[in-house]
Amino acid sequence: MQFCLAPLQEIAPAGFQLPANACDTHAHVVSDDTNAYPFVANRSYTPPGAPESRYLSMLERTGMQRGVLIQISVYGDDNRYMLDVLKRHPDKLRGIAVVRDDVTHAQLQQMHEAGVRGLRINVLFGGGTGFDAMENLARKIADFGWHMQFLMDARQLPELLPRFKQLPVPGVIDHMGHMPVAQGVDHPGFRAMQQLVEHHGWWVKLSGAYRISEDFPEFRDVVPWARALIATNENRMLWGSDWPHVAISRMPNTGLLLSQLAQWAPNADQRNKILVENPAALYSFGR
Repeated sequence: MQFCLAPLQEIAPAGFQLPANACDTHAHVVSDDTNAYPFVANRSYTPPGAPESRYLSMLERTGMQRGVLIQISVYGDDNRYMLDVLKRHPDKLRGIAVVRDDVTHAQLQQMHEAGVRGLRINVLFGGGTGFDAMENLARKIADFGWHMQFLMDARQLPELLPRFKQLPVPGVIDHMGHMPVAQGVDHPGFRAMQQLVEHHGWWVKLSGAYRISEDFPEFRDVVPWARALIATNENRMLWGSDWPHVAISRMPNTGLLLSQLAQWAPNADQRNKILVENPAALYSFGR
């Protein structure tokens, strides 16, 4: 079992002026109380505590006024801690849950009222829900206006495209496809990701640069990758910190990760879309 590094206490200031209502669309909370909120046995790693108070401090120090919490895999489909945090901040936070195939409409309704706006499919870490449940869950959430979020390696996309195109809800791809940028933007997996964004209304999270690059800590090789995604459709791009940065061997500075967005999207109007307008639309902030 991999024991994770703790996120850095230091958070560097962003290298650009953040717009009002900027949103970090990808982070996790982990309770310090492992008795009240136990981890699942089949998890791939063991994270340190990353409780609500420290998460909110991270948002404030990075200049974010809104946030989206993603159910972390170590809790499996026990969404209680995330939901507890969401309920305390209904104007500021939204969430993405993990459920099993037999989830009921009433359970989904309760999650919606708490601020959940999508479900996560995770095939990379233990504790997640996989592709087998995808179509059934998509049908169950369609009437809520939710989406499905995918933690997967984009190299799997070409074979999955026929199924993805038939889903009755849009998809969001985590961490720019979670495939090494060394594969290049001409790789069929990257092209498939662009196709979903361009023609099927899907979204991509400009997050997790340290998961797809070997160039720590500058991640210069990610610049053309991120720019190619933004050029595909800037109205379908989101930014996320991926705090507290679990299951990695070297810990990045969260503030420096945010600063890199200025390299990927040099235009302030683009950054406003990525940080404010796009997440407001996808996660129904302000309404």
